[in-house]
Amino acid sequence: MSSNLLARSLACALALIATGASAGELVGPGVISTGGQETSATLTPDGNTLYFMRSDFAERDDTILVAHRQGAQWSTPEVAPFSGQWHDSEPSLSPDGQRLYFVSNRPPHPGDAPLVAEMSGQHFPGKNLWYVERQRDGRWGEPVHVDGALNDGAMIYNPSIAANGDIYFSAHREDSGKAYQIYVARRTTHGYAAPERVDLGDVSRNRMDPAIDPEQRFLLFAGNEGDSLGSADIYIAFRDADGHWGKPIHVDGDVNSPQLENAPSLGRHFGELFLSSNRRDAVSFPKPRDDLQSLQRRLADPLNGSRNIWRFDISEVLKAHGIDH
Repeated sequence: MSSNLLARSLACALALIATGASAGELVGPGVISTGGQETSATLTPDGNTLYFMRSDFAERDDTILVAHRQGAQWSTPEVAPFSGQWHDSEPSLSPDGQRLYFVSNRPPHPGDAPLVAEMSGQHFPGKNLWYVERQRDGRWGEPVHVDGALNDGAMIYNPSIAANGDIYFSAHREDSGKAYQIYVARRTTHGYAAPERVDLGDVSRNRMDPAIDPEQRFLLFAGNEGDSLGSADIYIAFRDADGHWGKPIHVDGDVNSPQLENAPSLGRHFGELFLSSNRRDAVSFPKPRDDLQSLQRRLADPLNGSRNIWRFDISEVLKAHGIDH
């Protein structure tokens, strides 16, 4: 890691400790968070293994990677054993770490064509939900397609799994309106029930990337409820004793910025939140004159406008709504 990236990482970490809440930490600068596009962080229960997605700027080539904690650093990522051939993205581990869900354009049945989705006249790689299961030797089994109504269509995104096995995800379905909405497929003794749209209000609002509390007390997601600072921000909704979801609340502090924030996920510690953001270093003019090396180094820096993975602490937000563990 270069000295300037190390200094930035240490400064972010110290700020996080000092404030206890809002300051963010760039995750693995130069290793996890790079000049490419990184999103969708998910951790094993011990917090020592991180799965995430890396893609090109156009997000035409998505791959799931895995890295391991080595002291205060992360190992060089490797392609996850079940990824690398298809348009795989948005990994999400179950709370017990025994299943890893993801979405992919791989064909549901061998020999079929890859999934293709269409929206507003545009065609792009389709997505269905898949999972791999932890085997006795600790390795992942072969990918399994989740059959049933959950995978109706080809626009299924961002799974998030509750402790009881319920799956929250975002999708464009018949009752989604013109945008995307969040759904839940409840796990039963016979598989998954038909998805239900999570009632978060006006369906003209675009809602993506759910991150469900394992006990389903609150739900984070990316969208714009009319008060977003950028094209998408992170919101939180709390569920009342009757099971109804309250009005989404804009998460204040440093979690959101005038840039894009999305793909929230919960860490393994109380209040730990990971998300993707394309916030960048400010550039002012006239700048110190670049030579080719300095220009290339700056353009390859994580904070070059690409999406990176950030870590935040929202424990004070949760405590303010009566959640303390």
